[in-house]
Amino acid sequence: MERLKGKVALISGGARGQGAAEARLFASEGAKVVVGDVLDAACKQTADEINAKAGTKAAVALHLDVTRANDWRAAVAASEREFGGLDILVNNAGIYRTGGIEDTNEEDWDAVVNINQKGVWLGMKAAVPAMRRRGGGSIINISSIYGLIGSPGSAAYHGTKGAVRLLTKAAAVQYAPDRIRVNSVHPGVILTPMIDIVPREQLQSLMELAPMKRGAQPEEVGWCVVFLASDEASFVTGAELVVDGGYTAV
Repeated sequence: MERLKGKVALISGGARGQGAAEARLFASEGAKVVVGDVLDAACKQTADEINAKAGTKAAVALHLDVTRANDWRAAVAASEREFGGLDILVNNAGIYRTGGIEDTNEEDWDAVVNINQKGVWLGMKAAVPAMRRRGGGSIINISSIYGLIGSPGSAAYHGTKGAVRLLTKAAAVQYAPDRIRVNSVHPGVILTPMIDIVPREQLQSLMELAPMKRGAQPEEVGWCVVFLASDEASFVTGAELVVDGGYTAV
């Protein structure tokens, strides 16, 4: 229960779904957690629930628009002010849009790129100096199986998640001398609000394509993120951890 004891984590998109699950698991393993999101009320609720369960101040909530460098700087500053530093960054925030190359309009393309791709870059850029001050750290970038394989639609999502995969590897190489590990996680179908836009019949068909024939609960990804954040993964950097029920193994 203390795999992350003494560590401070910043999680983007932490108000609900996978990010909230990661925040709860991190706190249960002894970490202090800064929960960032644009959904202010839900973000505060998640932090309040963590604190109530911990019986102490284990989490703080803050407004974090991952497309804004100033928000990232404020989030890192809050981590250092509230808990004394920053050891872990989880770039979890993301949005999903359907549509192929010709069907995607410029507004949707820019929105997906700004949040899913630019947001990851800004997060790492802001977090690395604070991690250097701590003597190292762990960055976990949430990509997707759609950063590994193609499909007929979701062109913008594919493009950004593929970019996150290789940006992760570039950062892993660059920051290894600073004792900062950088890894990507590639979830398959995860049962969170993000997939509410997918019609039920289509979602069921996607789940049936995986050998395990189901979607995952967000905690099933969260435990993998806990591992990468912990010292148990001390020799793991630049890696891709696929959490998809075997979807990409077929």
